Amino acid sequence: MKNIKEFWKNLIDRYGYPKVSIAILLIILISIAFGQKGQSVPNLIIDSLVRIGMNGVLVLAMVPGIVSGTGLNFGISLGILAGLLAGCISIEMNLKGMSAFFIAVLISIPISTLVGYLYGWILNKVKGDEMTVGTYLGFSIVSLMSIFWLILPFKSPYMVWAIKGRGLRTTIALSDSYAKVLDDFLAIKLFDAGIPVGTLLFFGLLCVLMWLFLRSKTGVAMTAAGDNAKFAEASGINVNKYRMIGTIVSTVLGGIGILVYAQSFGFLQLYQAPLMMPFAAIAAILIGGASAKKAKISHVISGVVLFQTLLTISMPVFNKMIPEGANLSEIVRIIVSNGVILYALTKVGGGEVNG
Repeated sequence: MKNIKEFWKNLIDRYGYPKVSIAILLIILISIAFGQKGQSVPNLIIDSLVRIGMNGVLVLAMVPGIVSGTGLNFGISLGILAGLLAGCISIEMNLKGMSAFFIAVLISIPISTLVGYLYGWILNKVKGDEMTVGTYLGFSIVSLMSIFWLILPFKSPYMVWAIKGRGLRTTIALSDSYAKVLDDFLAIKLFDAGIPVGTLLFFGLLCVLMWLFLRSKTGVAMTAAGDNAKFAEASGINVNKYRMIGTIVSTVLGGIGILVYAQSFGFLQLYQAPLMMPFAAIAAILIGGASAKKAKISHVISGVVLFQTLLTISMPVFNKMIPEGANLSEIVRIIVSNGVILYALTKVGGGEVNG
């Protein structure tokens, strides 16, 4: 009994409650799935890989903000809006295929950089309240942008309301532009489903680039500024500058991330859709072992794998268990994501979630 307690304590100390708890829940769900008739566990795993690729870059976007000292980026919606705008511009240019996707990415970078600069300037003015201000700012700009989606001068018949001839639709199909261009690149057919090799490679490439960036001179200075601002200032590091850099990089990755998500999903979702997207990304990186003050690439990868696999497997498993009941999988998603965020925020003033 004593050995079990010591093993459990060591496990929690090393990985944190969220990662261990989600891993245990995931093992239970997979075991149940194996025992359910008509349930294909291999297909569920492939579906999980699709969702991992879809959401990975958005989770990666959390790292620069945390490392630079601005905390969990609840304002990543600003980068998402920049990416959506770039995606619409790409469609308006009547581009198709891989070129349409990468042109959208290239367009999103300067827009996200400008938005990130303004966002970073605000965060530098409200030190200590970044997460609160980021949430408020994100919600406000998403609501304000809902007006602009109606008045922006786009003309493409794929995007505007058919009857009015103006104003963008709530959901824009990408079937005629860049739907699944990364998913289908080098895709491997297995169990009547496709493993999205291209999307996973793109996510992996960005993880490698972020890993290299954090080890560059700029990345090390940014990490030092976020780790201990007073010591960094005493060492001659411009803390505000590196907080700004972290915010800009996070916003740019948010813009790229939504384009990766959209090409896999097959649609651009405008208006209120970006409102709650930061919460899933934040929950994922926290499950991976990050905290409001510390994050690594390993936290991103393990977090997105655990969180998205849990969501993917929980839906069919719960639907089989209670076919005529409520959508328990959605309830589980809300409980897990909000519960993990609440747990992490209680750690801001105390200990850290280890990973």
